[in-house]
Amino acid sequence: MRKVVFDIETSNLFSEVGSNDPSKLDLSVIGIYDSGDETYQTYFQEELPKLWPVIERADMIIGYNSEHFDLPLLNKYYPGDLSQVKHIDLMKEIKKVLGRRIKLDTIAEATLGKKKTGEGLQAIYWWRNGEKEKVCKYCLEDVKITKEIYDFARAENCVKYREGGILKTLPLDASKWEDSSSLTSAITHTLPF
Repeated sequence: MRKVVFDIETSNLFSEVGSNDPSKLDLSVIGIYDSGDETYQTYFQEELPKLWPVIERADMIIGYNSEHFDLPLLNKYYPGDLSQVKHIDLMKEIKKVLGRRIKLDTIAEATLGKKKTGEGLQAIYWWRNGEKEKVCKYCLEDVKITKEIYDFARAENCVKYREGGILKTLPLDASKWEDSSSLTSAITHTLPF
């Protein structure tokens, strides 16, 4: 099964576009892990045409808070409909069980023993200061953390988090995440016919 884990950084804020709609924001960079060749890559907005064939060859895309944020923003640029690709949003899976959203950093620290290397707001300022490589590195670190949390959840059927200083285990049924019966066929909106 070919999986693409992804994360997006933006070049602007909701307050600047006058809306809480992620599709109103502008993408600065997207970072991905492609299990097909086990590589990590980043793509700037102008390089997105190179990304589409990678997404289209994926059996599944994986993100964190991606259904609410990343996919609507990325779909703004995509010539087809990304909802046709099987998608796992780890935050959504956690919310189904816990009943509320929880930050990636909270899950990463308790589950993996590591923290994110920054915050999305910092990435916007780095971008505006021309520090594109810093934004790419930060984005790829989030992709790596998301991938590691996904792999942990698949292996252990749980993730961990701290609440009130107490380490808690959150059971997740990850057994069906890679169920091939629910896979859609590959889409080919940008590939030649």
